[in-house]
Amino acid sequence: MLLQGSKPDDMFSFRSPSFKQLSLDRDQLQGDDLIDLMLKEPRLIRRPIVKIGRKVYFGASADALADIINK
Repeated sequence: MLLQGSKPDDMFSFRSPSFKQLSLDRDQLQGDDLIDLMLKEPRLIRRPIVKIGRKVYFGASADALADIINK
């Protein structure tokens, strides 16, 4: 599983137009709700998803990934 100890909201794209169209209250959503929404609508998953070693990064910018790789 990609979450590997991360919370579902780390992977969820709350700024996505798809989420805004749903008109849901972010504060009312639990982890299982977020997972169900991502399964139904993959555009709600933050991208890119990058796995380096055992760590998974969600929605990291190119600059942030370059810093991680160069460490």
